[in-house]
Amino acid sequence: MTDLASISLTALDGSPLSLADFGDNAVLVVNVASKCGLTPQYAALEKLASDYADRGLTVLGVPCNQFMGQEPGTAEEIQTFCSTTYGVSFPLLEKTDVNGDSRHPLYTELTKTADAEGAAGDVQWNFEKFLIARDGSVVNRFRPTTVPDAPEVIAAIEKELG
Repeated sequence: MTDLASISLTALDGSPLSLADFGDNAVLVVNVASKCGLTPQYAALEKLASDYADRGLTVLGVPCNQFMGQEPGTAEEIQTFCSTTYGVSFPLLEKTDVNGDSRHPLYTELTKTADAEGAAGDVQWNFEKFLIARDGSVVNRFRPTTVPDAPEVIAAIEKELG
């Protein structure tokens, strides 16, 4: 398996980034979209980011336009929407492909992880969540309709943060 911390990422503002930049934090990686029925999950993601930051959790949003074009905006439009509509303060990456031939290397690794039913493979839709432990291993995968504050997500985060 590729070391996730060594995969080059690009922040929404165009600056270079990697998971190593988050130190020894656990990271919840979520592919996000501004015009999706699941977009209100941004509010719960921001609450997780706020509530658990001091304990070592980073939420990382990954805008993706692969699901019915539900993230059509520019980087500036995405940032404005997220900050003004949901008060998003957690880091966002540039718009990224999570499936297909242009799948980002981060998602090549993340999608090897199975969900609770044992299914790995392509991201199903916007707001699929992957929890990366402090040691860099992917420890949980939650499908899009599992809300960020669902008991199983909170339990997984609590387990990783000790």
